[in-house]
Amino acid sequence: MSSLHQRHLAVSPDWLALYYKNPVEITHGEGRHVWDADGRRYLDFFGGILTTMTAHALPEVTKAVSEQAGRIIHSSTLYLNRPMVELAERIATLSGIPDARVFFTTSGTEANDTALLLATTYRRSNQILAMRNSYHGRSFSAVSITGNSAWSPTNLSPLQTLYVHGGVRTRGPYAHLTDAEFIAACVADLEDLLGHTREPAALIAEPIQGVGGFTSPPDGLYAAFRRVLDRHGILWISDEVQTGWGRSGEHFWGWQAHGENGPPDILTFAKGIGNGMSIGGVVARADVMNCLDANSISTFGGSPVTMAAGLANLSYLLEHDLQGNARRVGGLLIERLRAIGAASECVREVRGRGLMIGIELVKPGTDEANPEAAAAVLEAAREGGLLIGKGGGHNTSVLRIAPPLSLTIPEAEEGAEILAEALRSVG
Repeated sequence: MSSLHQRHLAVSPDWLALYYKNPVEITHGEGRHVWDADGRRYLDFFGGILTTMTAHALPEVTKAVSEQAGRIIHSSTLYLNRPMVELAERIATLSGIPDARVFFTTSGTEANDTALLLATTYRRSNQILAMRNSYHGRSFSAVSITGNSAWSPTNLSPLQTLYVHGGVRTRGPYAHLTDAEFIAACVADLEDLLGHTREPAALIAEPIQGVGGFTSPPDGLYAAFRRVLDRHGILWISDEVQTGWGRSGEHFWGWQAHGENGPPDILTFAKGIGNGMSIGGVVARADVMNCLDANSISTFGGSPVTMAAGLANLSYLLEHDLQGNARRVGGLLIERLRAIGAASECVREVRGRGLMIGIELVKPGTDEANPEAAAAVLEAAREGGLLIGKGGGHNTSVLRIAPPLSLTIPEAEEGAEILAEALRSVG
């Protein structure tokens, strides 16, 4: 055990998880690579939990941060803030929400917490619909709507949460149905649920479930839900903390795969927009955003430095068509991983879109989750020079792959080969 690891254990909570039997200290990065304290280089296929969206040490972002820090680092939302207004204008336009207002926070957890505050205030209801296998953050309100027991440490809650079917396509009671039948069954479940309860404030849903193992419903499910929600006046919150900014390749926002009946009422974002800086936020139509009747500010949300980083990062993303790169390179990577998975008895499914890919592992010859294999592959991949993540609602048995969106084809091939060897090493 390294001395830094010992010091970490001495001052950190027991529940603050670390990857790897011998945790790695990452000291610096460049492009799609990072280096540890021993000077070893790794290809990064997890990007700080989908946060390093464009590239490590992207010159455009580091320059913007440095220049802004040289002028002023902090002022709070009590003063006019040009970078915050400029980024809010761009995000409001990109969101697809009409008459949009934007509020910045410091994390996705805080963004979802704010969305819940808005929805419950607007609707005068503390009842929330959420998806099974979901994850929305680590605050008291966010864990109470998280449908994944591994990430929800308490049943105490300021909210009453009701869980809806549909976030996981290939497991559960509707897995055997066709896509159309699956959507119809989930809508019928929602209709039945609403017949037994008081009016909820909102449905909150990740278009692609992140911590849940990159699972998703068929396209159009949330559009079908929207028809039901609209009849009851229930708001739709799209949690885009992991799916936003073009990571799925096919769409800029995850909700657009379900956009037949319009955009969500509230959209939350974080992670990738800051490329490592602490940015989160909420977009909502004006009447919803303006429903609060008490004062509120954000001390650190909308910081001039983080906003400068977000502007530079968003400009780079759009100017270099990283959404298109995610679609092209991600499509090749998924097909390569599916071919590798077909040769492994422990791979149940390779799923995902763009550069948001999950590999679900099971015990050979069964449909039983295999968290031991997932942990072993994680270790073996690191030994091979590749960093990946893991998750999943079934005992953390899904390998999570989410590189920076500037990933090249040779890097995708290199990572796939390391993963192939790691999977072979565990059978």
